[in-house]
Amino acid sequence: MNRLKIIPVIDVLNGIVVHAVRGRRKEYQPLKSILCASTDPVDVAAALMALGFGELYLADLDAITGGHLNLSLFKRLAGKTGLELMVDAGITRLKTAEEMLDNGVSKVIIGTETLSGTSFVAEAVASFGSERIVVSLDLMGGQVLSRFELGALKAPVALLREFQELDVSQVIVLDLARVGSGEGVNMPFLREVLRNIKANVFVGGGVRDVEDLVKLKEVGVFGVLVATALHSGKISSEGLKQAGLL
Repeated sequence: MNRLKIIPVIDVLNGIVVHAVRGRRKEYQPLKSILCASTDPVDVAAALMALGFGELYLADLDAITGGHLNLSLFKRLAGKTGLELMVDAGITRLKTAEEMLDNGVSKVIIGTETLSGTSFVAEAVASFGSERIVVSLDLMGGQVLSRFELGALKAPVALLREFQELDVSQVIVLDLARVGSGEGVNMPFLREVLRNIKANVFVGGGVRDVEDLVKLKEVGVFGVLVATALHSGKISSEGLKQAGLL
């Protein structure tokens, strides 16, 4: 069985790290964490790195919500921490992806929330390779978040199959309604995804504790995105080590 990748998440809004809850971005508050008193993204990333993590998922909410792209932040994070960065900045252009990869980002995330059509995914994979492009299936209450008419691809698994046909090898199943909720992951849906998809599957939203991580590993998940449970102390480096996950 493959080692489960556990990737801490930081959400950046107005230049600081915020606590994401259920996708209600207007209500996000500055992060309060037992790991770090600061809300500066570099400080928070350094605190996570000190726990033994080697990768970081960053949601650039400024860019996702139509503001500026935090390229200088990506470069600082990569330079000062050495962490591999997976970044969702709501990209819709290949040039933006190229700029991100030139400024310290290891993997560019294309989220369905900001995607204008599946052809862009095909272009990105062809341009940068499947190792550097990750597609995020953004869900809210089981429904795919998308800017384009999904038609026959309305069912989440059908859309994931389409991405697989476009040579996508890494997908994130991100349930925004569960982010920061402590509700746990939708396991029946996740099992359906894993039965139908050969790509490496990352999961985000609702992870509560180490026990959840063990279950996700057992069902065949490739990686898990975690934020709230780390900052609250419900998931600790000691607990991860005891479970053989770190």
